[in-house]
Amino acid sequence: MALESRITQEEIKKEPEKPIDREKTCPLLLRVFTTNSGRHHRSDEFARGNVPSSELQIYTWMDATLKELTSLVKEVYPEARKKGTHFSFAIVFPDPRVKMYKLKEIGSTVSGRKGLDDAMTLQSQRFQIGDYLDIAITPPNRAPPLNPRMRPF
Repeated sequence: MALESRITQEEIKKEPEKPIDREKTCPLLLRVFTTNSGRHHRSDEFARGNVPSSELQIYTWMDATLKELTSLVKEVYPEARKKGTHFSFAIVFPDPRVKMYKLKEIGSTVSGRKGLDDAMTLQSQRFQIGDYLDIAITPPNRAPPLNPRMRPF
């Protein structure tokens, strides 16, 4: 009989995070890959040591929020500064069982608006040093793609 974890996003968010002293803790190198198509990269684009070409390298800490990461991306991509631009975040991590990378969507932010995921941290989503972050950027004049878990009706 297989057991299935029933941990919800709310329970993950409720886990007490250890405060990180940014003055005393060395930052980590976060490799971020972005797309302007509104869709995440395919997991096979990370296969066999390859990575997509749209890489940003950000030095940050495990307590970095999605809103904080959004502002860092907006510094590099001026077109993403427009109000209403949608940022969808996913962690890309190696799955040793199938020897390939998997993509786990963790949240989204919208430029110029407050959202539920703004305060979400890398640590709260079980990000591990060595994982990648994939950000799908959708301009404000295009609706973000439907979440596969949401019904369009």
